[in-house]
Amino acid sequence: VTMLKRFGIIFFCSLLSPSQEVLSGLSCAVSPGAMQNVLSDAIIQNGLLQQHLQGLVLPNIVGDGGLLNSPTSITGLHLVRSQLPKLSVVLLPGIGVQLTIAAKLELSGNCLVGLLSNLIDILVDVNITANVKCTNFESGTVQVVIEDCLCILGAIKIKILSGLLSLSVNEIVLNQLRATLPGLLCPVVDIVINLVNIQLMGTLNAVIPVGTAGTIHYQLASLPFTSGLFLGLDLDGAVKQVGGSIIPHDSSASALPPLLDKLLVLGLRQSFLNAVLSLLIQIPPQTFTCTPEVFSGASRLQEAITTLVPAGCSTCRGTSPLSIKLTLSGNPLILLEENKATVELSVMIQVFVQHLDGPILNLLLLKAVSVDVKTS
Repeated sequence: VTMLKRFGIIFFCSLLSPSQEVLSGLSCAVSPGAMQNVLSDAIIQNGLLQQHLQGLVLPNIVGDGGLLNSPTSITGLHLVRSQLPKLSVVLLPGIGVQLTIAAKLELSGNCLVGLLSNLIDILVDVNITANVKCTNFESGTVQVVIEDCLCILGAIKIKILSGLLSLSVNEIVLNQLRATLPGLLCPVVDIVINLVNIQLMGTLNAVIPVGTAGTIHYQLASLPFTSGLFLGLDLDGAVKQVGGSIIPHDSSASALPPLLDKLLVLGLRQSFLNAVLSLLIQIPPQTFTCTPEVFSGASRLQEAITTLVPAGCSTCRGTSPLSIKLTLSGNPLILLEENKATVELSVMIQVFVQHLDGPILNLLLLKAVSVDVKTS
C-alpha cells in the first residue's frame, strides 16, 4: 500500500507529453482505471473539490419582469454543496489525460419578486471536461496546465417558497447560469488539479531509508508517454550508502509485459535490484567454534579436516578446537528469469586453529559460490 501511494504521482503524470527516453531504475505501465481510482480519491473522496467549491458566489441576477410580471432580483446566490460528484479519466495518446467531473450543484440565495422576498434554491447538473498536460519537466518536477476546459450545464431545477418564477424570469436565470458558471468552475478545477500535482509529486520525490545502511532516492526520471491503453513512465532510483556514495547500476532498458486486466505493472531492472540488494545484505563476518554445542556435525567435521593436515605439521594438531569464519565475498547478485528470481551469494570460509599461546593457524580457505535463494 505504501509503495502504491508513493507511485500516486505515476497516475497523475499521464498528463505529461510523450517521451521514449529510458533511464535507470524502475518502469511502470498504469491503466486508466488505476489513474481514475487515485485521482478520484485525491479530488473527490478527500473533499478537495468540495473544499474549493464551498466559497463559490455567483453574480446577482436581475430581471425587469416585462409588461405582466413584477421585477425580480436574485442576490447572494452561492453554492451550498456539490452532490454525487463523479470523476472519470480518458487517456489522450501523445497529449495527456482528459478528466471529466460530473456533479449536481446545490445553490441558494435570496429572491425578490416585486416587494415579496423569498429564499431560492437551484439544483443544476454540471459536466466539466478538462484536457490536462504537464510541461517544464526539470529534475523530477513538472508544472500542470489545463489546455481546454468545457463546462456543460444539464437539467436545472428552480424552487422558491412562494411558488414558481414566471417563464420569462426563469429563462433569465437559466441564461445567467449558463453564462457565468463555466467561468467560475473551470478556475476551481485548475486550482484543484495543481494542488493534487503538488501532493502527488511530494509522494514520489522521496528518500526511503534502508535501515542504517543507506537510502534510496526516488524521482521522476523523464517525461512519461501515453497511449490509448496505458501510461508508461520511468523513475530514477539512486541507491546511496551511508556517507553519500552512490552504488552504480546501468541504464539498460527493460521491456514491460502487457498490462492486460491489471491496474499496474511495475518493472524493476536487474541492475537496480542488485544495487539495492548490496545495500540490504551487508552481513558482518561470523566466527564460531566448531563444537557439538554449536552444531551437531562438529566432531565429524573436525575429524575430516584433521585427516587433511600434513603429517609433519606438529602445530596443526592439538587439543584446541577448530574455528570457522564466514565472510561475505563481493556483492550479492540477483538473477532474473521467467517466473523466477535467484539470489547468488559468494562466501569465504576460513577454518583455523588459534592456540592459547600462538598466532592463528589457517588450515583451510574455501570460496563458496551460488548459495541460492530462489523465489517464483
